Amino acid sequence: MSGKRFMPVPGDVVCVRMLEDGRTVVERIEPRGFTLERRSAVGRTKTMAANVDLLVTVMALANPPPRLVTLDQLLAFAELEGVTPGIVLTKPDLGDPAQTAELTALYRGLGYPIVCVNPKTRENLAALRELIRGRHAMLVGNSGVGKSTIFRALGGDAPVGDVSRHGLGRQTTTAGRLYRLDDGFLIDSPGINEFGLGSIDAQTLAGAFPEMSEPAVRCRFRDCTHLQEPGCAVQAEVGAGIAPSRYASYRKMLLEPS
Repeated sequence: MSGKRFMPVPGDVVCVRMLEDGRTVVERIEPRGFTLERRSAVGRTKTMAANVDLLVTVMALANPPPRLVTLDQLLAFAELEGVTPGIVLTKPDLGDPAQTAELTALYRGLGYPIVCVNPKTRENLAALRELIRGRHAMLVGNSGVGKSTIFRALGGDAPVGDVSRHGLGRQTTTAGRLYRLDDGFLIDSPGINEFGLGSIDAQTLAGAFPEMSEPAVRCRFRDCTHLQEPGCAVQAEVGAGIAPSRYASYRKMLLEPS
């Protein structure tokens, strides 16, 4: 096996051979199911993990401030790939309680499992364990949101960096780490500040937003982009059945693919 693209990643099932000196040689990588690829701003991709069936997006409520567009991108990605999505909010002690309640109500109302945790005090850690029980889960999100802290709190071994005054993580995870659970595994991933869906058409993207699927079929034009067309049922629902923040994320993803 040669070539960088054949390198195993966290979550791979491999066949190995033990050498006399105690080292292990990977002889074969079994066919992968789901793969998570990180796409850079210049279009390059890198496989981050394989065989994941639960994508847990981690978002801090403060320091760094919530990035709803990243959260919505990852949720849309999970929807498009057929992977179960989950949401974990961190640093509730630093965030605005009203905003925390609003975000929890919004995403729970859309059907997404969401847990607000504080690993330092172990608040809601049991609920997070229940969320990932029996799953092949991966923690994803921007740098500095607390993925490695969660990973360690659940039993994994990962260094945790400081957070700068700008809210950006220092010495954070640079490679994926896998922690085997009794009935599954958990992967801690590097920050994915450059994650994007790439070029995507309006119909496909709208289908990745559960609250847009039904209004989209009522639009006047079958090829409606839900941006400026007259008779657009999606635009008519913004502020009612569709949260303005979610619609803003949709527009950004469609108009500024990365």
